[in-house]
Amino acid sequence: MNIKQFMSQDHKDCDLFFAKTETAVSAEDWTEASQTFNAFIEAMEHHLGFEEQVLFPTFEESTGMTTGPTVMMRLEHDQMRDLFAEMRDALKQQQSDDYLGAAETLLMLMQQHNMKEEQILYNMMDQALSSEATDWQQAFKDWNPGA
Repeated sequence: MNIKQFMSQDHKDCDLFFAKTETAVSAEDWTEASQTFNAFIEAMEHHLGFEEQVLFPTFEESTGMTTGPTVMMRLEHDQMRDLFAEMRDALKQQQSDDYLGAAETLLMLMQQHNMKEEQILYNMMDQALSSEATDWQQAFKDWNPGA
């Protein structure tokens, strides 16, 4: 499985947690919302961290592109994290309108971001890193930010 395939699938997996949380918030099931939000954040931080600490640097080293698309992706990751914090605060205060408003903004950002990665950046990575013997799917599963 190439980078585009497994990272695109991980986008979908993260999206499922996001949707489950939104459903729970809409129903004001705060226990479920908290649990699914925590799962969403854990999945997102694994995804974003793997990109930032493994994929992007490997791509940049391989291509010499250090001011290219990965810079924009990192900026968008920071914007997402800001929205995660807003959503976390809204959950703690059990403010469904605030949560759903931030979630709507995040959804638009994630959709645009994922499209750029899936249609452009991941293709570039697959091309640039095709000679690497790295099993990227296994590297993603094994990656531990705390190690």
